[in-house]
Amino acid sequence: MTTRRMRGSALLVSVAALWLGACATAAGPAPAPAPTAAPGKPAPRPAAYQSEDFIVTFAQPGDTLETLGERYLGGADKAWMIEDYTGLRAFAPGQEVIIPRRPWNPAGVTPGGYQIVPILTYHNLADQAKGRLVLAVASFREQMRYLKTNGYRVVSLAEFVEFTRLNRQLPQRAVVLTFDDGYHAFKDHAYPVLRELGFTATLFIYTDWVGAGRASLSWADLREMAAAGMDIQAHSKTHADLRRAQGETEAQYARRMQAELEQPQELFNRNLGRRSQILAYPYGRWEEGLLPKVKEYGYIAAFSVRRQGNASFVRPLAGHRSQIYSEMTLDDFVKNLNVFQEENLR
Repeated sequence: MTTRRMRGSALLVSVAALWLGACATAAGPAPAPAPTAAPGKPAPRPAAYQSEDFIVTFAQPGDTLETLGERYLGGADKAWMIEDYTGLRAFAPGQEVIIPRRPWNPAGVTPGGYQIVPILTYHNLADQAKGRLVLAVASFREQMRYLKTNGYRVVSLAEFVEFTRLNRQLPQRAVVLTFDDGYHAFKDHAYPVLRELGFTATLFIYTDWVGAGRASLSWADLREMAAAGMDIQAHSKTHADLRRAQGETEAQYARRMQAELEQPQELFNRNLGRRSQILAYPYGRWEEGLLPKVKEYGYIAAFSVRRQGNASFVRPLAGHRSQIYSEMTLDDFVKNLNVFQEENLR
């Protein structure tokens, strides 16, 4: 059963109410009274009917998801709500369009399965690929354009965290982009592509690397990127494995974690005016004993590197990210974009 069918009965009731006028008014701010019809002619149809939950309108020539989102939901960035609810990406003039005014499935769970959000991880970019972690700029541009062309919607990591708290519904084809370590190549090569396409991303930086040389971003660079809409979060102090080492005493481990997890917070506060709320585990490595310490130092979400998407009910400190490697073809890249897990949940 699809999400749309699951909510069919509620929708029929709402739409019936709209058409009968029991709870409907003409949509829009302070509409003028409808013109009086000439004798023997039906009254002109309002541009839209609205209730607390839905708007029913009729597409005008040239209408798109974006123009309808702007007109009825307050912004073109809400166009995905219309697309996801109706299952349509284009409309014929005069076609009836049902627009939800509020989230209808924040958990992303349906009787046939549940939504999963891919979080993609990049490291370094260059004109030519080098090793597994230095991706060719041309390949990165091709991947980003694939997302744009095929209807994927890049959301911020903060929005994803709100999704896991059931405070925000995400587009059905939501994707998150992250970049690890803090290479200057992000500013040189990735940011121009993201800006062109209207995408955002999270940079996970380890603070010992910030300003360490020409290959790394400085705090001034990071402030510039943050002002441009990019998200900056922590990747520890030294990029060391955060698991307790063999032979390491509890006291030694506690001191090391204070340095690795708290010192970045102090530097974030001093240089960016805020603390980090999200952590990327170096090398993606973590263990259960680490999680209380991560929480102690103020992180509300943390991520490994595991090739798996994230449902709304993923453990907040044990999220997954899929590493994108330089040798991947476009077909390999697309395999990381599964956004729905089929499962019989009846």
